[in-house]
Amino acid sequence: MSDIAAQARYEQFVELHRGPDTFIMPNAWDGPSALLFKEAGFKSIATSSAALAATLGRIDGIHAVSRDAHLDHAALLTSVSGLPINGDFEDGYGETPDDVRATVDAAIARGLAGIGVEDTTGNPSNPIRDIDDAVRRIEAAAAAAHGRIVLTGRTDNFLWGIYDIDDTIRRLSAFAEAGADVLYAPNLPDMASISAVIKAVAPKPINVLVERVNPQDTAILTELQTIGVRRISLGVDPYTHALGATQEAAAKLAKGDLTALASNLDFGHVIDLIKG
Repeated sequence: MSDIAAQARYEQFVELHRGPDTFIMPNAWDGPSALLFKEAGFKSIATSSAALAATLGRIDGIHAVSRDAHLDHAALLTSVSGLPINGDFEDGYGETPDDVRATVDAAIARGLAGIGVEDTTGNPSNPIRDIDDAVRRIEAAAAAAHGRIVLTGRTDNFLWGIYDIDDTIRRLSAFAEAGADVLYAPNLPDMASISAVIKAVAPKPINVLVERVNPQDTAILTELQTIGVRRISLGVDPYTHALGATQEAAAKLAKGDLTALASNLDFGHVIDLIKG
């Protein structure tokens, strides 16, 4: 795709963050899932490093998927859908700030509209980086990203059992100062914590991860909009939803139910979406 098309996708993605509405950015795991989200009317899509790793039979967050593999995956979603794609790029795929900057440059070259960089290490025994190291990496990423790709600075404290809202806010505030365009802390425990993060990094927008929502909690989107959340992502939920349907059908099929795989989605429709 041309540089003009990539710049247009970047600008579209920037505008989504300027509101006024909260937007949902679903996480696709392959070309058809991206096309189905596009067909449904979504204006942007994200990768999911966890879903990508799972499709390859690997584990997320331990450097089991290479930078090039993720770049190829994100570029595929871009070329298939034509939508702005936000890359969920773990720790930036590099040990040093210069390595992270090179990843951002590579993402821009592949036409991505957004990229996330976490403060993780890839080492489960010591999962979160020292804050100074994490900030230096965001600074390097921001230097490459400015005006070319939307940079999300992310802390994974709560994902790794570090339930420290003060440190989480300290990190996100530092990432905002370092040049991140969007701030993100997965698994914040409640609306009060989300609201505190919003106030701390304002006027920059935040992303909120919404996973495994109680079916009775029909007001959650309204609540998030009311407190000022700009972007919602869904993590692995779209992928596990598809796997759950497969699991249920497989159990019936194993008992001899040959109707178990009946679907309202005809494969011809998928082919039509791919053909465009």
